[in-house]
Amino acid sequence: MKVNGKHYRTVWLEGTSVFMIDQTLLPFEFKIFEAKTYHESCFAIRTMITRGAGAIGAAAGFAMAQAWNNVEVNNDPDLADKARYEIESTRPTARNLFYAVERVYNAGKISFEKAVNEAQKIADENIEEARNIGKFGNELIKDGFRIQTHCNAGWLGFVDYGSALSPIYIAKNMGKNIFVYVDETRPRNQGAKLTAWELKNENIPHAIIPDNAGAYLMSKGEVDIMIVGADRVAANGDVANKIGTLEKAIVAKQYGIPFYVAAPLSTFDMETPDGGSIPIEQRDEAEVFFQEGMDTSGRIRKIWVCNPGSATLNPAFDVTPAELIKGIITDKGIIKPNQKSIAKLFE
Repeated sequence: MKVNGKHYRTVWLEGTSVFMIDQTLLPFEFKIFEAKTYHESCFAIRTMITRGAGAIGAAAGFAMAQAWNNVEVNNDPDLADKARYEIESTRPTARNLFYAVERVYNAGKISFEKAVNEAQKIADENIEEARNIGKFGNELIKDGFRIQTHCNAGWLGFVDYGSALSPIYIAKNMGKNIFVYVDETRPRNQGAKLTAWELKNENIPHAIIPDNAGAYLMSKGEVDIMIVGADRVAANGDVANKIGTLEKAIVAKQYGIPFYVAAPLSTFDMETPDGGSIPIEQRDEAEVFFQEGMDTSGRIRKIWVCNPGSATLNPAFDVTPAELIKGIITDKGIIKPNQKSIAKLFE
């Protein structure tokens, strides 16, 4: 996608440095973060400088390639295993991270050059996967549709195009009249900050809504379809996604609104039988206590938004059971969320 007329990927490798759009500063400041070592890439993934299923996967693959460079420079073969553990510990729910790390780890056993090529291949594949998700998902969107989203599964969440937003971009480019309700997505506000920023850049009509306004709009018949992304899809079709997705799926089911998940095959985990087996990341309580924003003088500030001294719980994801999902939009087509349909994708 383009920013100020220039095309950017969300994350890319130059030499042995990983460059990524710093998503923690958006929408107030556009800046590129450089990770010179795999430790710095891990920091970027953990702190959500880069985030989203596909972007995390690409960044993790590049981080593993950086680690193989360290193995070569330091002649320390044990470093690769240590680095793999460190990278995989950054975001334990994200399937794409483990998928990418494994591929680059195995390639690096042959050579550092093979590791770099494999990491780049994963990033390129991610773009093509997202493009295909857009093509298939566009078929679900009719002219005049009002679409609800949750979190950010746009091009910032992938190397480009995105998953849940990719069909929206293609629908808009085909001239369809659409409107998007953007869940703010507390506590980090990825919807209000990132999805809204993307849609505004693409001139797509939209409105940011409080997370707890979604049910009201659905009950009034104001939503025609809901499309979300995924961080891991279990073998039976259960889906882990940003916290709050489950309650949206329940409400959508209540009011007969089709609820779709958009995810490439790299997000599917055939070794995880169901949603109950997906590890749920528990994040720092500071994300609940504080919010960052721009004050009237143009300064980015962090402020308390909760009662100081109270305890918080901050699960990053929840699991939506397959029975609440109308279909999964993959890069191979739209499938039913069940074990048989998913298994066919990997035949």
